[in-house]
Amino acid sequence: MRGSSIFRYLAASASIAATASAGNTNSLAQFALQKVLQDGREVFGDYAAAHPSEKRYTDWMAALPDSTLLSHINIPGTHDAATWNYTQDTQDALTYATRCDGTTANPAVVYRCQRESIAQALDKGVRFFDLRFAADPLGKRLVFWHSAALMSARASVEDVLFGVWDWLALHGGETVLLSFQHEIGTVANASFDAEVQRMMKDALTGNGKDGLLWQGRGYVPTLGETRGKVVLVKRFDMDGDDVGDGVLPGLHMGPAKWIDNDPSGFALVFNASTNATAFIEDYYEPDVLGENSTVVSNIDAKMAAVEAHFKKAVAEEERDSLFITFTSAEHNSNTPSVVPETMALGNGTEVTPDGGVNHQLVDVLKGLKGQRLGVVVLDFFDEPEDLVALVLGQQV
Repeated sequence: MRGSSIFRYLAASASIAATASAGNTNSLAQFALQKVLQDGREVFGDYAAAHPSEKRYTDWMAALPDSTLLSHINIPGTHDAATWNYTQDTQDALTYATRCDGTTANPAVVYRCQRESIAQALDKGVRFFDLRFAADPLGKRLVFWHSAALMSARASVEDVLFGVWDWLALHGGETVLLSFQHEIGTVANASFDAEVQRMMKDALTGNGKDGLLWQGRGYVPTLGETRGKVVLVKRFDMDGDDVGDGVLPGLHMGPAKWIDNDPSGFALVFNASTNATAFIEDYYEPDVLGENSTVVSNIDAKMAAVEAHFKKAVAEEERDSLFITFTSAEHNSNTPSVVPETMALGNGTEVTPDGGVNHQLVDVLKGLKGQRLGVVVLDFFDEPEDLVALVLGQQV
C-alpha cells in the first residue's frame, strides 16, 4: 500500500468495518482514524459541533421499511457541499498554492454555497451531497474545488470519504448519496487523465472499502440494500466505463448526458439496457435575463424552474424514477451580481421583499406535504431553519 493507506485501512477496519484486532492494532487504528478526520475537517467538519436539539432528523431513514426505493422518498441535499468553510481569508491564504488555469479568481462570496459543514448537514438530515473534485496543484492528491477556488490544501477526497463512512458507522440505518463531479478550470492544463482516474478509484475502492460503498450498478436501489453505505452518483467518466458494467459501482450520470443550464429540466438515461432514467433540473444561471436584470427577476426565474420540476415529480408518471431538483443558482455576471447567497436568501433589504429561493420554497413545500419530490438540492440549507424538515414532509 502506498503512503498512509495502511493507516486509513486500519482506521476503516477498527471504526467502520469493526474488523481490527484488540490491543495495539486497535489503538493505532483509532489514532489513524482521528488523524484522517482531523485532516478532513476543513471540508468534512466536525459532527460533534451540532447541538443535540438540531439532531431531530439524524436517523430519519431508519424508520422507513427496507423495501423503500430511494426514488420514492424525499431526500434533502446540498449543492457544492465542500464550500461551507470557504472565505476571503481562505482564498487569500491559498493564492500562491492554487495556481489556477490563468483566470482571475472571483471574490470568495461567488464560490460559497453553504455555511454549515457536511458533518452538521448529516446530523440535520441531509443525505445527498454535491461535491466537486480535481487533483491538487501538485497533482499528488484529489481535493475539493469550486471552479478556480481551492477549498482546502489539506482535506483530501479520501479524508472526507472516511468522515462520511465513520458517520454511517454510527448511524447504520441511514444511506448517503455522494455526487462527485470532476471540476475543470482548476490548474493549468488540468484534465481527468489516467492518473487522476487512478486516484479516484483508489479513494473509493480496495482496502476493505467495498463493504462501505453500495456495489450495485445502473438501477435505483432500496434502503435495505444501501443502509450504512454510500451510493455513488458518478458525474464523471472513467476509461473502461463502456466495457461490461463499468469501472465503479453506482449511478453513472456522465457529463455528456448532463444538459447544461436547461430551465425545463431534462431526462438522463443512466442505464441504456433497462432505460433507467433520472429526471433532473439544474438551471443554475438565468443568463437569458441579460446582464442588467433585477435580483427579483433572477429569483423568480429559478423558482419557476423548481416549481415546474416539482410538478413533474409529484405526477403519477415515472414513479420509480429518480428525480433531482437543484434549487441552487447564481447570476454572478449580472449587475447587480446575484451570488449564490443572494439567490438563496435574498439580500436582506426591500429589494427582495419575499426573500430568496429558500424562503419562497417554504410555502411551496408546505403545499406539497406528503408528495414525492425526490432529491431536493439546496444552497444554504440551514435557512430557514425548518427547510430540511419541509423537504422531508414534516411540518414544524
